[in-house]
Amino acid sequence: MKKPKKPNPELISDDAPELDSEWFKHAGPAEKVLPSELLAVLPKRRPGQRGPQKKAPKVSVNLRLSPEVVDRFRSSGPGWQKRVDEALKEWLDAQPALIQRHTTSALR
Repeated sequence: MKKPKKPNPELISDDAPELDSEWFKHAGPAEKVLPSELLAVLPKRRPGQRGPQKKAPKVSVNLRLSPEVVDRFRSSGPGWQKRVDEALKEWLDAQPALIQRHTTSALR
């Protein structure tokens, strides 16, 4: 088991003290410890609720792929699903007429 690192005394000041177990004993919920003016401008979220996303979240789908495709992407290591997504995006970019035709017919 590793010993916890000791903080560098040169980096600790009264303006930014170390948050040790004693500090956390006295900590409390934001509603009780922050000024009401600050609470009024903070976003209201439930515990665990995520804030607004920078990018649109991905859509979860069930997709059947051939075993050799899945094996090849999985064998490339962690992040393989992202690489599948990138490969599909590249294919879409290379097929603008095909995609346009299917999109137009689906809207009719």
